[in-house]
Amino acid sequence: MARSKSLIRKYGKQVALSALLVAGIGVIALLGWILHLDRIITQQFEGRRWTLPAQVYAEPLELYAGLTLSADGLEQELRRLGYQAVDDPREPGSYRRNGQRIEFVNRRFRFWDALQEPQRIAVTTAGPTIADLRNERGEDVPIFRLDPLLIGSIFPIHGEDRVVVTPAEVPPLLPAALKVVEDRKFDSHHGIDPAAILRAAWVNLRAGQIEQGGSTLTQQLVKSYFLDNRRTFGRKIEEALMAMLLEVHFDKDDLMNAYINEIYLGQDGRRAIHGFGLASQFYFGKPLAELQLHEIALLVAVVRGPSYYDPRRHPQRARARRDMVLELMASFGVIEPEAAERAAARPLGVVGDAGRASGYYPAFLDLVRRTLRRDYRDEDLTEAGLRIFSTLDPRVQLRAENILAEELERLDQTRKQPDKKLEGVVVVTSPQNGEVIALVGGRQSSFDGFNRALDARRSIGSLVKPVVYLAAIESGRWHAASIVDDAPLEVKLDDGRIWAPQNISREFYGPVPLVRALAQSFNVATARLGLEVGLPVVTREFRKLGLAEEPPRLPSVLLGAVHVSPLEVAQLYNGFANGGFSTPLRAVRAVLDAEGKPLKSFALEVTPVADPRAIYQVNRMLVHTMERGTGRGARAYLPPGMVVAGKSGTSSDYRDSWFAGFSGSHLAVAWVGYDDNSPTGLTGSTGALAVWGRLMGSIAMLPWSAPMPEGLVEEWIEYETGFAARPGCGEDLVQIAVREGTRIPVKPGCEGGFLDTLGERTRSFWQRLTGGR
Repeated sequence: MARSKSLIRKYGKQVALSALLVAGIGVIALLGWILHLDRIITQQFEGRRWTLPAQVYAEPLELYAGLTLSADGLEQELRRLGYQAVDDPREPGSYRRNGQRIEFVNRRFRFWDALQEPQRIAVTTAGPTIADLRNERGEDVPIFRLDPLLIGSIFPIHGEDRVVVTPAEVPPLLPAALKVVEDRKFDSHHGIDPAAILRAAWVNLRAGQIEQGGSTLTQQLVKSYFLDNRRTFGRKIEEALMAMLLEVHFDKDDLMNAYINEIYLGQDGRRAIHGFGLASQFYFGKPLAELQLHEIALLVAVVRGPSYYDPRRHPQRARARRDMVLELMASFGVIEPEAAERAAARPLGVVGDAGRASGYYPAFLDLVRRTLRRDYRDEDLTEAGLRIFSTLDPRVQLRAENILAEELERLDQTRKQPDKKLEGVVVVTSPQNGEVIALVGGRQSSFDGFNRALDARRSIGSLVKPVVYLAAIESGRWHAASIVDDAPLEVKLDDGRIWAPQNISREFYGPVPLVRALAQSFNVATARLGLEVGLPVVTREFRKLGLAEEPPRLPSVLLGAVHVSPLEVAQLYNGFANGGFSTPLRAVRAVLDAEGKPLKSFALEVTPVADPRAIYQVNRMLVHTMERGTGRGARAYLPPGMVVAGKSGTSSDYRDSWFAGFSGSHLAVAWVGYDDNSPTGLTGSTGALAVWGRLMGSIAMLPWSAPMPEGLVEEWIEYETGFAARPGCGEDLVQIAVREGTRIPVKPGCEGGFLDTLGERTRSFWQRLTGGR
């Protein structure tokens, strides 16, 4: 018995020592874990170094007397920017309208060239134009820039996007509402709320799984900033320890501001909306500082479940929770009960759809991203907080998106293929400076996926013909009245096959002048002309005009067997619209760093690409294409007297429908087709033309009116025959431009009057040459 007691005492001591050793190791391990967590917190959280995606802004709207912008149009622009209509605009982001007069206070904004402080501006319109701009002192304002629309961010691959706000930019009601709804003991606890944890633990034990969190705001911050979404007891312990450590190192105001910038509040495709700063733009289209009570309450309501309480998908559910937030704010004295009632009576106020609430344009942003990658690392674009000023015109972009979607829907109904949907692209540029002002990559413009505008390389059909005619005229052997035979043509290829082009009508038109062959898009005449000019000469012309690679020297290239993207077509036509000079297309004007210092400006580059005299002659032919050729259907959409130049394009088997053309101020390219490259049954004139025409007709643009270069004169010819003629002698006359001294065969019977006209023109030319002597 004594021996047994001795053994018990001996082994008891050993067990106790072992237990103490294990406990000691456990304590050391726990301390080590805590120290590890503490190091993570101090290293990662100190200074809150969030990854700050580059913010991309649209082109700012510049207001000045004479600008074509009505009072309705200006009010629409202010609403797009999130300005609020008030009785007396005193705060930034507010405006008042009284008939044709609008007063507003702009927001403080740092542009690439200056910091613009808030001012009260009065704009008076007269019908469709601005008549007068004045400041609060009644002084005339020559020009004024509105703060630009934030159109998106270049966020990293994990998708987090945010707009970081300082405490000064946070409405005081926001942190107060968060405390009332999410964590009423925030100001007194040390990172965790034991009572809430015990309550949640009891619920979870009964359920056998994690169903309730009991998390404080600090714990929610830890979960979002440091941890993943696993719901395990071990992760909850880690979350609690890190929350307490955060409270040791940082004060409450600091933690609240971090929470406001970090918490997840919604999803926009691949883009995760983090922080109240971006959520304010995403849901309401305006800065956080300008939110009203009912809007603040809705954002706080969304915190509990951004998907479950999504105000766009579940408006009734979101409104019920918003009203509950307002009731809690009133119950705890944050607001007056009357204010809660007034706010509850307001609609949710969410703008647009998920893709457009913050002015998000993925296709255009893709172009911006590709442009910047030439000069910046991906890390700079997704983490360094750059501010990028783009060339996008939101008004033109919105029109392009709407018109394309409407026309595709109309065309789908005529195709009668319910299982297939046509797709489309629109590119709009300002040819003089090469700025891309609108870019639509598909009928679902807010979809962040395949960017057809940049990556869909399709056969462009007859859009190549102006290039062929340019090469011919530059050679000096042809002009607009030169005759080319539209007759059967056969070419033996290197592989022994015979290439025999056909006109779309399956007819031949015999000898025709170049102006008619281009205007009516005769394939055989164009092919014969291109072969006579020489394939190497024609294919080099493509390279000169801006294509990255010279097309293969094959006869089929003369009729459009060139596969390029819509953006490349816009670059190709830029040389025509710019009078023989080309400017590389660009989507970015300037880049600032996070502190507002300019990093890079994108200077205008102008390169001569073709003889301006030859370009002018082709452009005059393209004007006739719009008046009497394949582009004449666009006249139904354009203002009377609007002079434009353009060309339709149809690829083999009607797989692609194109239209490209320009006015004096805008160039646009439209494409319609199926993604699987199957036939559409559409020509350029029956498909893409309506998109192009409606869009160009909706833009305040200038007519094409380029001055005629020295060394050219105007001639009257018969459109059908190419004979020189004059008004009163000849049929269906058109005016063309040719080099001085060009001899055009005269229509029989018109010789006398024509020689009188020629003599007068020659005398006029001689007087110019000799200075009138």
